[in-house]
Amino acid sequence: MSVETKTIDSAREEGFAPYRAVSKAAVVSLVLGLASVVGLASATLLVLALVGFVLGLIGWRSIVRYPAELTGKPMAILGVVLSAMFFVVGASKHMHEYATEVPEGYERISFRELQPEKGSRMPIPPGALELSGQQVFVKGYLYPDGQQDNIQRFVLIPDLGTCCFGGQPKLTDMIEVTLEEPLRVSYSMRKRKFAGLLKVDPRLKPVSGVNGVYYQLQADFLR
Repeated sequence: MSVETKTIDSAREEGFAPYRAVSKAAVVSLVLGLASVVGLASATLLVLALVGFVLGLIGWRSIVRYPAELTGKPMAILGVVLSAMFFVVGASKHMHEYATEVPEGYERISFRELQPEKGSRMPIPPGALELSGQQVFVKGYLYPDGQQDNIQRFVLIPDLGTCCFGGQPKLTDMIEVTLEEPLRVSYSMRKRKFAGLLKVDPRLKPVSGVNGVYYQLQADFLR
């Protein structure tokens, strides 16, 4: 018998445990489980909790199947628990917010409803014209024009993708918002909520800093 074999056998007899690798799925699940807290602020980010939950289950299953080769079961369990908890709490929060965020007497609209159909010669869709004169509720981002505080008039856009890369939003992706007294808003990169009287005009209205707008909102509510 060789010296190497004797050494391995004696190590086993003395109780030395063989090396086991930490499950990568368990580690990533724990990291995503902790990061899933951001899903409380944004419904889109709840996908982190879903991925963390699935990876935690995969890691847990692999560790149970190959106990002599893998370790990290507590991390996998914690990743699953955190991911599930933040997903359930976050989803409940966002569903309740969606169900209660529109003030009474206002109709929820989105920028999708303001887009013309492909191939249409009309700059705005007929459905948008029907909204003119209606009390509506809409969410979006302030278009940056340099002013930071005490803003009363501004352009609302559906996302920050276009303007942040130096482009102009589409004409139908802009709503000129005028806040009624004493409402004012400060510029930020978070999504805001506004409600008020919508005016739709197929004639392009010139607006400083952009190519013009078809939609105007006289807002008496903001959040």
